[in-house]
Amino acid sequence: MNKAYDKLMREVCVGLGFCGTVIDGVPTKVEMYLPEQGPVRAEQFVDAVLRAEGWDPSSATAQGYRRSIRNAFVKHMGSDEVDAGSLRQGI
Repeated sequence: MNKAYDKLMREVCVGLGFCGTVIDGVPTKVEMYLPEQGPVRAEQFVDAVLRAEGWDPSSATAQGYRRSIRNAFVKHMGSDEVDAGSLRQGI
């Protein structure tokens, strides 16, 4: 169980409103857009969150949220880069 990641996802979903969506009938989760192994930078995580919402990460709308999501990542994960294995919910 990864409590730091669980707290991060709680802030991203409950605090910021990014909880995933349904795209072409398939429920999406952030983990679907993250690599399974290797380093993951905060910016990659931000892109994954936005993609899980069905947003284009480079859109003008997305730009307004990037900093908040990135700050949550660094706050909870303790760095701007972590191993992909630490980005899994403790379910």
